[in-house]
Amino acid sequence: MTTTPRTTSRTGRARKTARAAAPEPEAGVGASPEAPGTVAAHCDALLHALTDFRTHTGTAQRWGERLARVLAGGGRLLAAGNGGSAAQAQHLTAELVGRYRDDRPPFSAIALHADTSSTTAIANDYGVDEVFARQVRAHGREGDVLMLLSTSGASANLLSAAEAGREAGMAVWALTGPAPNPLAAGSDEALCVRAGSTATVQELHLVTVHMVCAAFDAALEDVLGGGNATDGATDATAGA
Repeated sequence: MTTTPRTTSRTGRARKTARAAAPEPEAGVGASPEAPGTVAAHCDALLHALTDFRTHTGTAQRWGERLARVLAGGGRLLAAGNGGSAAQAQHLTAELVGRYRDDRPPFSAIALHADTSSTTAIANDYGVDEVFARQVRAHGREGDVLMLLSTSGASANLLSAAEAGREAGMAVWALTGPAPNPLAAGSDEALCVRAGSTATVQELHLVTVHMVCAAFDAALEDVLGGGNATDGATDATAGA
């Protein structure tokens, strides 16, 4: 069988060469916000929300410094959330039990949803609304910290946990989506992320987790060295 070799016309070769020679557009040069619904629009939404989010840095700083004093003094952090917020809560506790950047001692931090036997048993015997509250009453002590993460700020099991934390004398912090919301109102302090989508709220919750950990590590050096880390500047959204 005879095979006829493929040929490329001069015009086709010229077009191909022109496309290869054309420079790629520089990122940000002549750029405009993407149409809603496009993949790139996700970045635009995040960038817009991040600008507003910078006003919360004082709260994240203060929380990290407070955690350094509590955990270095033998206290404990309890954290909880549902779905993606559960993953963020577990991310936070992992950074404290393990490490964030530099090597340091481990500290007591428990993600309540991670004990699947307890959560399923409690849900079966007492109802879903009690899955975190009962664990807070079991593990929380006066002076400990309870951090609750929720994009809606309206999850019933987190509202019950906040109430149990306050009854135990714990500091209750809420990391939520836009204010006002019930969880923020039922906590001692709240950092409320203003964003138009759940995905963007969760992404900025992760930023918060990392900022808290950075503040924790910085304050820890002072605490373990015998100093007394000062509270961060209070921002207008604290306790919202």
